[in-house]
Amino acid sequence: MPSHSLHRPIKRRTRPAQREDYNPTHLPWKKRLDHFSWSWFECTMSTGALATLLGQQPYNFSGLKTIGKIFYILDIVLFLIFTACISYRFIHNRGSLKLSLHHPYESFFFGAYFVSIALIIYCMELYGVPSSGPWLVKTLEILYWLYAAIVILVGVFQYHVIFDRRELPVADAMPSWILPIYPFLILGVLGSTLLKSQPPDAGYKIFIGSVAFQGLGWTIAFLMLTLYFTRLVNSNLPEIPKRPGMYVAVGPAAYTANACVALGMEAPRHLPPDFLAITSFPVGDAIKAFGVIVGIFFWLISFWFSAIATVSIIISAKDSHFTLNHWGFIFPNAGMTIALLWIAKALDSPGIKGVCSAMTIILVILWFWVAVLNVKGVLQKKVLWPGMDEDMEDIEGHGHKPGDEEQQQDGGSEV
Repeated sequence: MPSHSLHRPIKRRTRPAQREDYNPTHLPWKKRLDHFSWSWFECTMSTGALATLLGQQPYNFSGLKTIGKIFYILDIVLFLIFTACISYRFIHNRGSLKLSLHHPYESFFFGAYFVSIALIIYCMELYGVPSSGPWLVKTLEILYWLYAAIVILVGVFQYHVIFDRRELPVADAMPSWILPIYPFLILGVLGSTLLKSQPPDAGYKIFIGSVAFQGLGWTIAFLMLTLYFTRLVNSNLPEIPKRPGMYVAVGPAAYTANACVALGMEAPRHLPPDFLAITSFPVGDAIKAFGVIVGIFFWLISFWFSAIATVSIIISAKDSHFTLNHWGFIFPNAGMTIALLWIAKALDSPGIKGVCSAMTIILVILWFWVAVLNVKGVLQKKVLWPGMDEDMEDIEGHGHKPGDEEQQQDGGSEV
């Protein structure tokens, strides 16, 4: 087979979203669902992340847990609805599943589906275990290892497809390139949460697995972040509507900080006294101290990426419009806030706990703001519409039948 067949050139279409003469025609909902992309699961990532954040607040009030449970239930409902919608797309458009995993932009968001699952499991520990029996603790242990096995396959094969089938210029690098490995950034955090209820034998295995999984997630994410950083230095900032996606770069350091501190805090309880045949000092306490220090080190990195994204968004806010990237306001910054909560707990700092409470309030407000924009975007045909979503370049032609949207936009010349 000729080599050029393996690396198909990327055909891009200009996005018609802000054209003054863009006058979309009516499409039935079944046609609109042809454009339901993996990036919709950024919404469930954000909703799940907010549910986990509300379930770990240092300062509680009556009803806070209930609010967290409402977000958790909403997250499950949205996840099921979105899964049904994207399944309809793949069933209705033969071959579109494969094409979505090869798409040079949409394919990266495949990881968002699995991060959403991890956050649902996370909330099972937070909200389910305290009111359930030992059966749920055992179920969560099984789910943890089953999930780990699945995302290992996703992380390997999804990046293989990207490496083998596409040649992506560094000038286009985005933090979303991290998303296929994002489930591993959540696995360490998920493991540290499950350790609160796991028995010693199962907890020890989850502890070791969490360290390994978090290490893989951070290492691959760091390599991808170097490409993104190179793009920022050598090229322009991302397109204005995509700039909320810059917050995705916050996640790797934030969730790694969270995992380091949380695993460190659990180390004295789950590591045996003779761990690594060391008996001269308590290894669990040493790892606890080391984990907190490393977590503080990583947290400021996440804050720096968040600050860069915030400045970039503010200076271009008047020229922006809603895209699904706006959900990036929530889930990475929720991870950064949870990491700071663990640091505050380790340092027993009331001041830092107060900052975390303020950050949580801001994130809740942002969630409602983005949710309103999302609903308006659907109603105003700014999302879930031909040429408007993450399949917008329509490289392979999936979701379109000849003549379907010909009259809707004959602009969009290939470049």
